[in-house]
This record gives sequence, structure tokens and C-alpha cells, in this order.
Amino acid sequence: MNDTATPRFDLSVVVVNYNGRAWLEGLLPDLERYVKQSRFQVEVVVVDNASTDDSLAWLETQTGLRLIRSNVNGGFAYGNNLAIKTINSRHICLLNSDTNVPDSLDLLVEYLDTEPTVGVVTPRIITTAGSLDKACHRGEPTPWASLTYLAGLERLFPRSRWFGRYHQGWSDLSTIHTIDACTGAAMMVRKAAIDQVGLLDEQFFMYGEDLDWCRRFREAGFSLIYHPGVTVVHHKYKSGLNGASADTRQTTKAWFYKAMLLYYDKHSRSKRGLFRAMLGLYVKLKG
Repeated sequence: MNDTATPRFDLSVVVVNYNGRAWLEGLLPDLERYVKQSRFQVEVVVVDNASTDDSLAWLETQTGLRLIRSNVNGGFAYGNNLAIKTINSRHICLLNSDTNVPDSLDLLVEYLDTEPTVGVVTPRIITTAGSLDKACHRGEPTPWASLTYLAGLERLFPRSRWFGRYHQGWSDLSTIHTIDACTGAAMMVRKAAIDQVGLLDEQFFMYGEDLDWCRRFREAGFSLIYHPGVTVVHHKYKSGLNGASADTRQTTKAWFYKAMLLYYDKHSRSKRGLFRAMLGLYVKLKG
């Protein structure tokens, strides 16, 4: 694809699927409604990451989307990168298959269009129960922020600037403001920023790739914004692992801990020291 070509779409919405037909049956109608009423030119791209259920056969019967078939399940970053490489749009929105989009995404497109230094904007993401999915509003996972989070101190003092840095709990969540990082479950990214920063890091199979990408956007000089004007519902721990099995939460936590270790090793100046040893032991015990 010629990167200098005039963008064909204003927005490409990318959904990576692995054994998530049940969730797609809820999400795709949301996206179809959005595409029809949007003021912008929008495409929906679904990547099937070598599903072993009937997802692919079902997707092949659906209209209003562009389907990319992967022969392997290379992980979340891998699947999204497959799509991003084919996209010619001004902006790209990553969406988990286990989300719903009750609001129009146009407000986020408009925000990026008026704020040229912003590379990433995240909507307000809530869980099925209606509480904030804190992963959409994060600080940089420094050793101290990670330690206080893993030790449960943030849970005890969520609004503390000393103990609550992992999710920046002191912020006014009703206002638009800058954050350090968000979740790949729902994030809109300027395509020109991706062209400068590069694709998601496929070393991260699940989790951590969003934190890593956000850090790279910040290091390249782009701002990251939390925008509560748009809401996305995230049915956490449901997609990508053969549905909501009894051990899904434990499995996803294991991936999360491993991703934290990989993130620290990638961005820390030293892979030694007390925190690295403590984190490695924690991951080993939790894994």
C-alpha cells in the first residue's frame, strides 16, 4: 500500500476475533448502526485469529465488514497488525470483540481532527456491571506504581498521588484530560502517529502491547487523551479464551503478569535489581 495515497476512509474499526462468535453477534450490529449514521467514511475490519469454533464460517456470511483470515493465532498484537498493514484511513480504532458501542465514535474522530498533537484517544470504558474499567485510565507502570498496585495499596488509597499512580485515581473522570496509557480494548489512534511510531510489538501475546504502544507514542511526542464523552462497554475476561470458562480469569491474569515482566525488561535500563527480582518471583508464583 502506498502510504502517501489519499486516505480511503476517515476511520477503520479493527476487531480481532478468536472463538468469539457470541460476542461478535452483539458487537457487529452496534458497528453496523454506527457506520450507517456516521458523518464520516468508516470501515469495519475483522481479523479471525485462527478460531477453532464456528466463528470464521459465520463471519464469512456477514456483510458490512472486511474479513482477514489468519492461519495462526499469533496473539492480540499480531492480529491487529495484520489489519493495520492493510488500512488506508486517517484514524484506526481497536475494539475487543467482547465490547459494545452504545455511543457514536464520531466524537473521538472529531477530537483527533482538532488536536494534531494527540496520537491516541480512549473513550470511557465501563464493565458489564457499570463500573469504570480502570485499564482505560492508566499511568506509566513504573516500578513504584506497579509495586503499589500489586501490593494492593492502590485499592486501599485509590485517590492517593503516592499510592494510586497505576490508574491515576485522583483525576476527575468526567473531564477530558491527558493520561499515560490506556487499554487496547478500545482505543482510537491517529494513523500518521502509527506510521511514525510503528506497529504493535508482537512479543506481547496478550496484554502489555497497549502499554508498550502508549509509551512509544508518548516518547515520540504524541499526547494520549481520556475522553468521557464516548462510552464503550467491556465484558472483561470473556473473549479470546473459549468463552467464560471457570479458569478464564486466572489464565488472563497469568498472561497479564508475564506481560508486565516483559514490559519491564524491555523498558528498564537494568534487568537486575530488587524490583526486577521481586517482580520475577511474583510472576512465577502467579503463573
